[in-house]
Amino acid sequence: MAEAAAPAGETPAAEAKLGLYSYWRSSCSHRVRIALNLKGLEYEYKAVNLLKGEHSDPEFIKVNPMKFVPALVDGDAVIGDSYAIALYLEDKYPERALLPQDLKMKALNLQIASIVCSGIQPLHNLTVLRFIEQKVGTGESIPWTQQQIDRGFTAAENLVKSCAGKYATGDEVRLADVFLAPQIYAAVTRFQINMSNYPSLARLHEEYMKHPAFQAALPDRQPDAPSST
Repeated sequence: MAEAAAPAGETPAAEAKLGLYSYWRSSCSHRVRIALNLKGLEYEYKAVNLLKGEHSDPEFIKVNPMKFVPALVDGDAVIGDSYAIALYLEDKYPERALLPQDLKMKALNLQIASIVCSGIQPLHNLTVLRFIEQKVGTGESIPWTQQQIDRGFTAAENLVKSCAGKYATGDEVRLADVFLAPQIYAAVTRFQINMSNYPSLARLHEEYMKHPAFQAALPDRQPDAPSST
């Protein structure tokens, strides 16, 4: 059935821009920014200051009852988890594929993404680090974080070292890269991880830092990042 034409004198309504609730330093938000950039999708940045508790604002809880960032708004669709957002974007906007057609390589990308989003990052998010500092002792959160990152990076290094090309699973940027890049960036800039233990991941980090879509998604380039001046 043909789409109905707009009444005379009216223009068709423009498709609403995507909205991304984000915090500049959130690695979960960082992943989604990379995915949006890779797919060439414009979006409205909606800052949520986690340090000020804005994620507990009643209006934001309506967007994401878990009180986490990121959250993506696409028309009447609201998705509040970075992994789910990435898969949603892949399905709805497939022009720049993040998942390969080869089933083995697709599974590998999903596995690496899962290692990051379930086996590394949640174990050192802000809530966990605050709990450790309060219950275990001041300064104890850093060794904990390093242990979790080292464990996950050991697994990721073993997975990519035999199949990496320019990027994690070949010569094209894929979902594994979208998830690895923010985690490696945080490891290098915030948690003093010795990347010489992970030569494949260290090389990938260098490639990510050269790529425009990854550069534009960096934490210090976001509108809510503290001014460096």
